[in-house]
Amino acid sequence: MRRSVALFRAFLREQEDPEACYSLLARDAVDQVEACDGPVAGRTVLDVGGGGGYFTEEFRRRGAHAYLFEPDPDELGEKPPDGAVVADGYLLPLRDGVADVTFSSNVLEHVSDPETFLSELARVTRPGGLIYVSFTNWLSPWGGHEWAPWHYLGAERARARYARRTGRPAKHTLGENLFAVHIGSTLRQVRARDDVTVVSARSRYWPFLAESVVKAPGIREFATWNLLLILRRCPT
Repeated sequence: MRRSVALFRAFLREQEDPEACYSLLARDAVDQVEACDGPVAGRTVLDVGGGGGYFTEEFRRRGAHAYLFEPDPDELGEKPPDGAVVADGYLLPLRDGVADVTFSSNVLEHVSDPETFLSELARVTRPGGLIYVSFTNWLSPWGGHEWAPWHYLGAERARARYARRTGRPAKHTLGENLFAVHIGSTLRQVRARDDVTVVSARSRYWPFLAESVVKAPGIREFATWNLLLILRRCPT
């Protein structure tokens, strides 16, 4: 419960203190990776769509050989991690099976073809390696991002309200850089794949019953908030 409360408070201060928010989220996410797969020290980690590099830096602090791949140069900020690469997650400039851990935090809802994106994450992960994918599902209270929860009344109405309230256009537009990704369909796609197995499917932030809520069709689309998938790359 203490962890969930700390993360929620950090999200409330995201706009005014993004450094504190994303540094905390990075520590929490790497804790989750290590809890599932052991220490990351000495391992090769790919951070796909990692924005300003908070996750990459945290992996490096723990001794991993971590590399950031981000398609939008503006998201890298003024001081991206050394060696950051501007690259599309659909086509990473890497050979097959180079990563021990492939990591993608809150990116899937921003790609128009999640299945192809997941295929690329699997391709660059070695057999037996770990794939960490989390995303904010569309019907969660945060599904509309900065214009949530008004997205329940329709995306255009929510964006118009945001513009009226803040005096500036919203960053995200449904169908352009934000997409309605759902838990049920994503789980069906992943479980149908023959190149990965599902280690865990859980709410990323819930303090209790994190896996149980994902097993409840319908309810999970609203109650999960953010789905975390831990996948294992199958042997070739």
